[in-house]
Amino acid sequence: MVDGYLGTMTTEERTLLHLFDNPLPEGHWEAPPAITQAGISAAVHVQRKHVPRTLKRLEKNEELISNQRHVPGAKQRRMVYGLTPKGLKRAGNIREKVLSITVFKDGDKVVLGTLRKGGQFTLELLSHLDEGLVFHDNPVTSPISNPEGTASLDAQAGENLVRRLFARAWEDGKITRDEQYLLNEVVDFIGMHPKRVKRISEEARKTQNAPPPEEVYLDMLRQALIDGEIVDDEIALLKTMRDSFGIDDETHRKLLSDAKKEPILDEATKTYKNTLITALNDGMITSDEDAMLATLRESLGISESIHASLLAELLDSKN
Repeated sequence: MVDGYLGTMTTEERTLLHLFDNPLPEGHWEAPPAITQAGISAAVHVQRKHVPRTLKRLEKNEELISNQRHVPGAKQRRMVYGLTPKGLKRAGNIREKVLSITVFKDGDKVVLGTLRKGGQFTLELLSHLDEGLVFHDNPVTSPISNPEGTASLDAQAGENLVRRLFARAWEDGKITRDEQYLLNEVVDFIGMHPKRVKRISEEARKTQNAPPPEEVYLDMLRQALIDGEIVDDEIALLKTMRDSFGIDDETHRKLLSDAKKEPILDEATKTYKNTLITALNDGMITSDEDAMLATLRESLGISESIHASLLAELLDSKN
């Protein structure tokens, strides 16, 4: 779930705007991380696993091209993406439309495009706009590829996984080379900014609340299975986690079976889920509904992690 005006746009529209502002370099052997799947995922505020579906639709519509390039910091060449002339035309039309909308800034009506700073990406500009078309000085939502700011709920699920991995790694007061390798793989997979990673690491080191490795692995399995399948990149990442945690094949099969089972919800969680379903009837959660849900979570003892999981499940069922 993406807060603000960006939440009223489809993932496809946000992807087109991102790739319009981050063109695939022609005639170069190297390409920026922003146009990899991890970079696109972070920029458009969705989990990495949902990106391939959007890219396939754009490719089928002849609006997207892809090839492998060297990406700075990566050990191997990666698949990167760019827009075809047809895709550029559609993205340009979307960009022109959103930049021409009238918004409220400090009580005055202004055209959004006039608030754009030199060189500012369209999605970054739109991140300052709430669903009521009020422009804020600080972003309403921030991609995890940025060092600061509140990420979307989809991205928060990834942040929570990184936090638990760091808590596990810091349990003995130091991070081993194998643990660092695993953390690097996960962080790279979701496209998180190094400064955001460092802050999460420090928070985990101070709290020293390490979950059992099987619990962290089960959490990763549940996240991977949100849409009912585990994609190739997730399979590779899960294998790295098993190797790092020492999870054998039998334990993996048991945890995978547990992850596939429909979770048994207690009465409080059922009540909250039903309320969430009602709030999502129109396809989005307004600021008033969000405040009401936050109050209900507090009174029912529903954690942010459970909220994020339920929301992801409900949103995925609508697609």
